[in-house]
Amino acid sequence: MLNEADTCRKYVVPKLIQSGWDNEPHSFTEQQNFTDGRIVMVGDKPKRRKKKRADYLLRVTRDFKIAVVEAKPMYRKTGDGLQQAKEYAEILGLKFAYATNGDGIVEFDYFTGKERLLSEFPSPVELWSRYCEAHKIEDAQKKERLLAPYYRSQGKDARYYQEIAINKSIEAIIEGKKRILLTMATGTGKTFVAFQICWKLWESKWNSRGEPRKPRILYLADRNILIDDPKDKTFTPFGDARWKIENGDAIKSREMYFAIYQSLAKDDRRPGLFREYAPDFFDLIIVDECHRGSARDESNWREILEYFQPAYQLGMTATPLRDDNRDTYAYFGDPIYTYSLRQGIEDGFLAPYRVHRIVTDVDAAGWRPSQGEKDRFGYEIPDGEYQTKDFERVIALRARTQAIARHLAEFMRNTDRFAKTIVFCVDQEHADEMRRALNNLNADLVAQNSDYVCRVTADEGQIGIGHLSRFQELETKTPVILTTSKLLSTGVDAPTCKNIVLARVIGSMTEFKQIIGRGTRVRDDYGKLFFSILDYTGSATQMFADPAFDGDPLGIEIEDGVHNRRGSGSGKGEGDGQDQELPDEDAPRKYYVDGGRFEIATHYVSELDPDGKQLRVIRFTDYAAEKVRTLYPTASELRVKWSDLEQRAEIVAALEERGIDFESLAREAGQPEADSFDLLCHLAFNAPLQTRRQRAEQLRRKKPDFFGQYGPEARAILEELLDKYSEHGTTQFEMPEVLKVPPISEHGNVGEITGIFGGAERLKEAVDQLQVLLYAA
Repeated sequence: MLNEADTCRKYVVPKLIQSGWDNEPHSFTEQQNFTDGRIVMVGDKPKRRKKKRADYLLRVTRDFKIAVVEAKPMYRKTGDGLQQAKEYAEILGLKFAYATNGDGIVEFDYFTGKERLLSEFPSPVELWSRYCEAHKIEDAQKKERLLAPYYRSQGKDARYYQEIAINKSIEAIIEGKKRILLTMATGTGKTFVAFQICWKLWESKWNSRGEPRKPRILYLADRNILIDDPKDKTFTPFGDARWKIENGDAIKSREMYFAIYQSLAKDDRRPGLFREYAPDFFDLIIVDECHRGSARDESNWREILEYFQPAYQLGMTATPLRDDNRDTYAYFGDPIYTYSLRQGIEDGFLAPYRVHRIVTDVDAAGWRPSQGEKDRFGYEIPDGEYQTKDFERVIALRARTQAIARHLAEFMRNTDRFAKTIVFCVDQEHADEMRRALNNLNADLVAQNSDYVCRVTADEGQIGIGHLSRFQELETKTPVILTTSKLLSTGVDAPTCKNIVLARVIGSMTEFKQIIGRGTRVRDDYGKLFFSILDYTGSATQMFADPAFDGDPLGIEIEDGVHNRRGSGSGKGEGDGQDQELPDEDAPRKYYVDGGRFEIATHYVSELDPDGKQLRVIRFTDYAAEKVRTLYPTASELRVKWSDLEQRAEIVAALEERGIDFESLAREAGQPEADSFDLLCHLAFNAPLQTRRQRAEQLRRKKPDFFGQYGPEARAILEELLDKYSEHGTTQFEMPEVLKVPPISEHGNVGEITGIFGGAERLKEAVDQLQVLLYAA
């Protein structure tokens, strides 16, 4: 009757070694975690769920996994672990799954769809041969390129989904696929994936013409920040092979090129710098943020991609197929791999979020000028009712900006005044107005840190870029708040950003998900496990209601109860390498109103439904009641389990897994003195509610014989335990910790106290019986 650990040690590992899985370059890893564990909020505190862990991962080389093995104890059936092995294989993108009890082995082959019973594991050579045969990879050089090692930097191993994206891309390239698309959520490391693809091809001397040389690769995007960051950070191992194409110079002596479309495209002065390179000059073109214009049929930038038609072209995007990026998918084809925001949050690699919906009274009711009212510059304001979509585009209401700023400043006072925050405003002018308001509301901190609030827009130029660089640094305290319009909506890696503020309408799902991506990075070492979205325009509420949205928030806190779902528009343009601020010639005149005062109203909460699929407006207490009924259908069943200390711990853990802690629940219910069990029964089954003190007095009154069976000092200790429960709850029954604090510790040390009861077992029996009687009725 060997347990699983003994079975693995005595039988599974020897079988793997016997089949050659410990011979270089082949290997296997034991007890390998491949997710970080989803982050859930338990009250106001983030907590990770369990990580997914494979018993064994088989590797053809260090960087190429090929199979997963799940082991069960020898007394289990051979195939008992196969379903789990298949689940893990599918997540990890592996084509072979094995289950074993140390005696027999069951194999599932995803290429053939067949299961078979084995007495020993296939050898690495056999599995690799079957893999290559299924993929029709016959050329030895192609096999070598697929197995080329990653670039390894200290503490930067590829995550499982990154390995899938890298390997699938290399496979597609060596198999001759000329248009390739990767769809990976913002914050999941697209740049890292692109680098490793380039590195493997560069090191193995792949190129599109089969010549004996390293490839020439172009990394292409539409903003300097999307080019400069990768070039100067992630791609530094390429050393002097790197070159940025700019200033009209068509340098041709390097191998790793970086460029924005604007530096290559035609304009009024020239036919386009890209024409100075031969159409087949580049072997591979990486198109970052490829949904942002390059693949649109009417785009001038499309001409660049079509000119370099002989090159392999790899597009990278964070957004699944939608109407506003259909051209991208038509050009590149279906993605060879997709890793969604939802999956990133589920795996614990991306931070979940809370959404605060805040409505000013002017957003709720609209704004209308008085008859003949003139703006700041003496222009008469046209009569009409102006709504959220008009604010800061047609009507600039200074009082509204100040109301938003006051609320944001107060929110940060109540949470963390040094939490990195990005405020998305309507335009550069609005960003400056917001910056000034936030500066003055935080003057005490600004007096100590003059860059506490900064604007980062195109007008700020390199000064703004400097603010952004310091904001991105992990160790810098300031800037804390950045106001912007569009410059920071994409391509900005800010790992410790905790607040995303929407002070402008976001009409595009693609742009919305890019903006949300500014906060999705997780940094356990800096306490960044979730982030907040403060929505002052209704954009988040509208986007979360879209069935195409694929990320689960933790819940929405809505201030005022008004779902502001007014329409919105979004400008389109191809950018200038910086912030997209092109004037709209058809836009109406903008009017500026300086007077008045606006406020924020009330507050309620939206949570995910029981399946975690949709948002619905419910109270936290209702949510908790539903979860309790799901886990424990009757109050009597809950009572039996609650009376036992070990089973009670299981109940607490199960509720915490679902984001429920008793301190928050009691606070939300307005019952801080209630017994936790009674509170659960009251909310879930409408049972009468008792306080802890009432329950303790009821025990003393109804069960005096229980206390009477003990001597005076033992009886006094039990009475003190009951008093501590009345004050602090059931945690006071945890042994031996409670014996070490007054007043119980005044009876002696732990050994002396247990002696009063006749030993540790007798003490445990007494405390257990006390709890059973406490919850007997």
